[in-house]
Amino acid sequence: MNRYPRDMHGYGQTPPHANWPGGAHVAVQFVLNYEEGGENNILHGDGASEAFLVDVLGAAPWPNQRHANVESMYEYGARAGFWRLHRLFTEANLPVTIYGVATALMRAPAQLAAMQEAGWEIASHGYKWVQHKDMPPDEERTQIAEAIRLHTIATGSRPLGWYTGRSSLNTVDLVAEAGGFAYISDTYDDDLPYWKVIAGKPQLIIPYTLSANDMRFVTAPGFDNGEEYFTFLKDSFDCLYAEGRAGAPKMMSIGLHCRLVGQPGRYQGLKKFIDYIRGFDKVWVPTRLEMAQHWAKEHPYIAPEVLPSELDKADFVARYGSIFEHSPWIAERAWEAEMGPANDTAIGLHFALRSQFRMATPEERLAVLRAHPDLAGKLAAAKRLTAESTAEQASAGLDALTDGEREKFTALNTAYVEKFGFPFIIAVRDHTKATILENFETRIANSAEAEFSTACAQVERIALLRLKAVLP
Repeated sequence: MNRYPRDMHGYGQTPPHANWPGGAHVAVQFVLNYEEGGENNILHGDGASEAFLVDVLGAAPWPNQRHANVESMYEYGARAGFWRLHRLFTEANLPVTIYGVATALMRAPAQLAAMQEAGWEIASHGYKWVQHKDMPPDEERTQIAEAIRLHTIATGSRPLGWYTGRSSLNTVDLVAEAGGFAYISDTYDDDLPYWKVIAGKPQLIIPYTLSANDMRFVTAPGFDNGEEYFTFLKDSFDCLYAEGRAGAPKMMSIGLHCRLVGQPGRYQGLKKFIDYIRGFDKVWVPTRLEMAQHWAKEHPYIAPEVLPSELDKADFVARYGSIFEHSPWIAERAWEAEMGPANDTAIGLHFALRSQFRMATPEERLAVLRAHPDLAGKLAAAKRLTAESTAEQASAGLDALTDGEREKFTALNTAYVEKFGFPFIIAVRDHTKATILENFETRIANSAEAEFSTACAQVERIALLRLKAVLP
């Protein structure tokens, strides 16, 4: 077996209605990353200077050296950029979520006081603003615990939200393991919050953004000026607002940094966007914690009845071995092949089973066709059909034929089998008794090659209808 861990399906074609407060068409959420004083620096015990998200494009870490220019750019964020953004949001009376690096908060008493006086949510942005991709799990686990400890000392309460940013493959699992978080945001994979089961427990995930993020002022391709940033934010908002007005409300995350959009020329683009959205009704501007609380109330976690990709082989085959008539080997091969969350719906599991049917030899597929019963034939009369076939034939009235209709089906069945070597197969749930007869009379004139293909397609269609009856 090969279980693919990535979820490429998500909510699919029909996401839940967010039901934002006040019937809002979109939830716009502002995040201000506070990293200044928590970045790589040999003063902080790190092995090199910082080089990430600064106006020294193409900068590289300097091992065992301080980088005066980079340090001063981070200091600009703390000394000037923060206060410019603080004035903007407090004067507009808009709530903000701070992603606060614990060691940065410990070096920012005045800024921290201003955040708390404004009533902003302060979520954790980790212990230090450093790369975690190669960090051993035990070390990252220790740093998560230390981030929570320092955050609690600095703010007076433990964080309820988490975003590492420069994360590892283990980050989300380790934060969930630490427990106590209303949400984790180390993903960029949706326009809505969602629940993820981690180590058997549901954890709310509120995806973040790197597209509507001012980091693109210093990454390529990115924004050259505030007007470009405004245009991107406006277009994103307009798209999401229209979708919400059409009945599918989403969220829009906006990521900010004191040292980046806190610069005057960039700041004007953000201010212009805030002025723009204030001209709309039905726009909810929450903190991420408020969004998490809303989602937990309106969309609490409900465990699915079954996740096919997580079943053991015996249970999987017991449940789905009859989807292709009397051919459990298809389910066995599907279980042994690659499956993942995308295969946990009717369409997804059908794809996995259908793929095995299509990869089978012509002889194996012919055996599947021959395993199907005649329509309204002797097995039906003797009540020896599978439960699925019995229900399907009954749905089209094939269990209640007149003597004349039965004679007609018998004659067609005999002629069809004599010509093709397998019984006539059709997805009866798509048809009435009359259209089944029409198809019977038309298809019996097909060539052997054409009818084999048609019959195989009908087998696949029957399998999909059977799965839709038992899976979402």
